[in-house]
Amino acid sequence: MSTITIASNSAHSLTVNRLGYGTMRLTGPEIWGEPANRGEALQILRTAVESGVTFLDTADYYGEDVTNRLIREALYPYPENLVICTKVGATRRQDKSWVPFNTPGNLRTSIDNNLRTLGQEQIQLVHLRLMGQGPVPLDEQLGAMFELQREGKIQHVGLSNVTRPELEAGLGLGSIATVENMYSYAQRTTVQLPHGANPGGEEVLDLCEQHSIPLIPFFSLVHALPKADNRIAEVARQHNATEAQINIAWLLHRSPGCSPFRGLPRWLTCKRTCGPQPSG
Repeated sequence: MSTITIASNSAHSLTVNRLGYGTMRLTGPEIWGEPANRGEALQILRTAVESGVTFLDTADYYGEDVTNRLIREALYPYPENLVICTKVGATRRQDKSWVPFNTPGNLRTSIDNNLRTLGQEQIQLVHLRLMGQGPVPLDEQLGAMFELQREGKIQHVGLSNVTRPELEAGLGLGSIATVENMYSYAQRTTVQLPHGANPGGEEVLDLCEQHSIPLIPFFSLVHALPKADNRIAEVARQHNATEAQINIAWLLHRSPGCSPFRGLPRWLTCKRTCGPQPSG
């Protein structure tokens, strides 16, 4: 399995297998509460790691805290080569809405909570999830993240859900290790969803490549199969593969810096999709 290097210009770079696993869908319905089958959720995580996954994505607002606790229960003590990436900058209300949680105090609270629930002294990679225009400016948010990095609570800082101007501004403020944006064969540019705009990976890909920043696509399977375009299905039939595998293969071939996360809710599906991808 090929690898990518996170923060390649840093003295503390991280090398992971390119195919990561996103834990968001291990929670209950609407990314809220405990999974219906906790044992299966734990098995999914173990299967992913046993299949060669060394890069996990989580957030304390998944559940809330559900995926962090599942990761710790399934995998602690963690394998030495496992990188756990979390996100801050958002939270959930009791009505299950997604809202910003991005003041410096909010971000510190989130980091401390992630450290506690994951059982870590330092988080290797944290994405600051941007929630659109709001009262807290980007430089204030990133300033708080870099302060937490200097304190040793964060090793590397990344940006999630970022527009091109925001990424350009972020690069002027400090070292950005990774970018996590919605990106798939079908969904390459900004899309409006009920909870807000999601910038596309294609809009920042060249900038990421220019600065040797890995691009981590999310929702790469959810939006992969538009009804008007059946080319993914046709290629899957030609290669005796699943449509999910072909979409992941497209991302892997799109750029050597792409590291897709798969988020699969059933362990048998995880075992099949975490396996070798078609190379054609």
